[in-house]
Amino acid sequence: MSKPKHILVIRLSAMGDVAMTVPVLKAFSIQHPEVKITVVTRPFFKPFFRDIKNINFFDVDVKKRHKGIKGLYQLYKDTKALGVTEVADLHNVLRSQVVRGLYKISGYKVAATNKGRADKKELTKLAPKIIKPIKSMFQRHVDTFAKLGYVIDMSKPEFANTSNLSDKVIQLTGVKTSRWIGIAPFAQYATKVYPQYLMQQVIDKLVVLNPSQKIFLFGGSQEIEQLNILKKEYDNVVVLAGKLNLSEEMDVISNLDVMLSMDSGNAHIAALLGVRVISLWGATHPFAGFLPFNQSLDDALIPDLEKYPFLPTSVYGNKSVEGYELVMETIQVDQIINKIS
Repeated sequence: MSKPKHILVIRLSAMGDVAMTVPVLKAFSIQHPEVKITVVTRPFFKPFFRDIKNINFFDVDVKKRHKGIKGLYQLYKDTKALGVTEVADLHNVLRSQVVRGLYKISGYKVAATNKGRADKKELTKLAPKIIKPIKSMFQRHVDTFAKLGYVIDMSKPEFANTSNLSDKVIQLTGVKTSRWIGIAPFAQYATKVYPQYLMQQVIDKLVVLNPSQKIFLFGGSQEIEQLNILKKEYDNVVVLAGKLNLSEEMDVISNLDVMLSMDSGNAHIAALLGVRVISLWGATHPFAGFLPFNQSLDDALIPDLEKYPFLPTSVYGNKSVEGYELVMETIQVDQIINKIS
């Protein structure tokens, strides 16, 4: 009797990248229910997968047990003990390559996501160019499972129902009686952040445009002070940063009518919950393969490419280019308001 198929899926970080694996794994679980999946990721990201029924977790401990070369060997032994039969490396960095390699030399079938580094390098070269979309990360992950022999159809995605809010959350949000707008005004890198004075204008205009709608501000605990500045004294603007855990924030996001986000993790979280996302792009560009799942390119607002012909200058936003510090100022406040409206 053959051993039941059990795929170890590796994707350790970062937030947005982990979130982007969810639609693919959800489609896989629906279309291949007989195959067991164990996801190796950080414990913090576990809520992303809460709507996938037949999925298991292995919480990686990168600071202690699974740190360094010895730790990676321990990770291999720990996961091998689960009865794994195949490995899908959706991260494809040195750490995951080591673990994948140990499985390969032990005779396991393995596959890794091709990140398309050559295509991305061409797209971000510092020269005038005609830009065109390269393969999305979702399709690249689908291709990884195809290497293992599994076909995944992403054409008819299924999203979970809107979450019921707990009493704790409702104390912050109130009961929904009008339109809810989420705004996530920050990103990991400054090259992807809309200037705060312009974001303030967006919030001011939204409040005046429809005082009955509610605006929720999302961000990390280190951004609370800046978010409180953006909130001003508006009763219908609520700062959620630092007040809810990730699962509770996802409950709120699932109830939004629209999310305004930078090219950041919040855009991908909203998308995996089936919420419409208006995304703002600076040094990066949705053509690099990171347009949030099932979202329209029309909802991705980009800077003036005639004024800044080298854009995009970075895939992840971690490179700054002299003279390109203010590219996002060319995205007009009224452009954003019109999209949200």
